[in-house]
Amino acid sequence: MTGALGLSLSGCAGFLVPAGEGEPEPTSRAPYRVHADKLPTPFPTVSAPLPDRPPPPSAQGPGPTPSAGRAGCPSSGVVVDMGEVQAALGHRAVGLTLTNCGSEPYRVKGYPSVRALDDAGDPLPVPVNPGSSYMGSDAGPQEVLLKPGGTMRSLLAWVSTPTGGDLVEGDALEIAPAPGLEARTFPLEGSDVRLLDELNMTAWRTDPAR
Repeated sequence: MTGALGLSLSGCAGFLVPAGEGEPEPTSRAPYRVHADKLPTPFPTVSAPLPDRPPPPSAQGPGPTPSAGRAGCPSSGVVVDMGEVQAALGHRAVGLTLTNCGSEPYRVKGYPSVRALDDAGDPLPVPVNPGSSYMGSDAGPQEVLLKPGGTMRSLLAWVSTPTGGDLVEGDALEIAPAPGLEARTFPLEGSDVRLLDELNMTAWRTDPAR
C-alpha cells in the first residue's frame, strides 16, 4: 500500500511546475497614442454679448460743473443785511450792507428803505430821514453798476435817550435795498436799542460813511 501510494505521488510529480512556469506570458500592448489628425473637432464656442458698461471715470472726462447756488437771493438780484448795533453817548448806529447776489450787474443809486415795526409787525410812526447823523456823515448817492458778488454800505442811526425827544419803542426794523424791493426784517434786541426817536441813514456807497 505504501509502495502504491509512493508510485502514485511519483507519477503525479511530473505535473507539478514552479509558479509561473508553463503559464502563458501576458501579451504586450503598445502604449495608447492618439494622433492629432484623429482628435475630435473642438466644441463650438458661443460668444454671448456682454452688457454695456460705462467707461471708467478717467475716460469719461470732467463732469458738468454744478451751478453756484443762490439760495435766499430775491428775484431782484440784490439783498440787504444788517450788522450789530453800536452805541455811543445815547446814540445808536448799525451798518447796512447791500449785496448783488444775482448773476447780472445791478445799477444802484440812492438810499435804503427803512421802517420801524412794533411787536405785531405793524409800522410805527418813526420818521426816516436820508442824511448825516451824529454817528456818520452822508456824502450823497453814488451811482454804481454793482457786479455779481459786489457790496455797498449805508449807515443807519438814531437816538435812544429822552433828550432826543419823544421816543417810540420798536421791536424790529424792516429794511429793503430800495423802495419797492424785497425787504427783510431784523429784530431789535435790548431795551437800550429799541427806543427810537427818528432814523437817519446815509446813501448806498462803496466807501463806508465817515
